[in-house]
Amino acid sequence: MKAVGNTARLWLPPLLLIILLLGLWQLAADTGFLAGALGLEDFLVPSPGQIGEVLWQDRSLIAENAEVTLVEILAGFGIALVVGVGVATALHFSELLRRASYPVVVASQTIPIIVIAPILVVWFGYGIGPKLAVIALICFFPITVNTLDGLRSVDPDSVKMLRTLYAGKSQIFRRVEAPAALPYLFSGAKIAVAVAVIGAVFGEWAGSERGLGHLMLQDNAQLMTARLFASVAVLSLIAILLFTLIGLAERALLRWR
Repeated sequence: MKAVGNTARLWLPPLLLIILLLGLWQLAADTGFLAGALGLEDFLVPSPGQIGEVLWQDRSLIAENAEVTLVEILAGFGIALVVGVGVATALHFSELLRRASYPVVVASQTIPIIVIAPILVVWFGYGIGPKLAVIALICFFPITVNTLDGLRSVDPDSVKMLRTLYAGKSQIFRRVEAPAALPYLFSGAKIAVAVAVIGAVFGEWAGSERGLGHLMLQDNAQLMTARLFASVAVLSLIAILLFTLIGLAERALLRWR
């Protein structure tokens, strides 16, 4: 009962807020207030009810494109996770490499993704490669920086104690530094998986034949705003579900915290 009560206290406030906002949106759309305030035609400002209707009517089309985008997100995030943890570990073990490479890691985030995506499409075509590169690039930074911070957050006294027991660098890393970095890694992963959705859409906008980003471009050109909003809702749901899954994995693996 206590667990049920804690779950209710956790989810009930945001759920009630969402219901309230959707209700206000529905009311504003039905009365024409929203369209009038924005100076638009009514069909350009769909209500939540209309969006839900389109979600059901075009569920096959939306699901088919959502599957493509989800595969891109998972693959790109997986690449960023492997590369990010590897780079963070290498920078942690080599101070010279860290001093030389860390500015490059930071510089990788200074060029807007929306600029890089079309270039990758020109170089590599309309396949999945450019999308994975965009997603991996946008996810790489939070994973790398958070993991590196975690590896450097270890209590120096713990390291000294292990050294007095003749532990090598690999043993110190395995027994102290890696466990200490896990909470930081999960924090970076949760940030990364949320922005991975943005990367996937940018990649598909730059050039694609399938995916929710491609469908959104088509709907925008045809002024099918209800289905456009439906795709946005599905993208948000994907981000929330992936964020929640990483949070559950964090709880399962870091019970010692």
